Amino acid sequence: MNYVDGFVLAVPKKKLKQYLAIAKKASKVWKEHGALEYYEAVGDDLKSKMGIPFPKLAQAKTGETVVFAWIVYKSRAHRDKVNKKVMKDPRMNEMCTPDDMPFDCNRMTYGGFKIAVAA
Repeated sequence: MNYVDGFVLAVPKKKLKQYLAIAKKASKVWKEHGALEYYEAVGDDLKSKMGIPFPKLAQAKTGETVVFAWIVYKSRAHRDKVNKKVMKDPRMNEMCTPDDMPFDCNRMTYGGFKIAVAA
């Protein structure tokens, strides 16, 4: 079964265009280094009455939306190899300067997941 890195983050709506431009460039870097698939989804229907709504999970503030993103790999070992290459790629530093990030990295949730059910 494949392996997935998942992300949930709050992005100010006024910086969403900037964030998505970075995500589009980043997706190319990940795919060039071997990721199978790369997705970025922007919150649309987030007023869930069941469980913890995504805005609360992401600590979204007024004027922010939630982005749910995931990258698919062949396995955890494959993920580790791809991410090592991505983090060394100079294009990542060019697009991700700490002083100009379009979201608060300290409120980003991230983790690796083993696929348990695929239909």
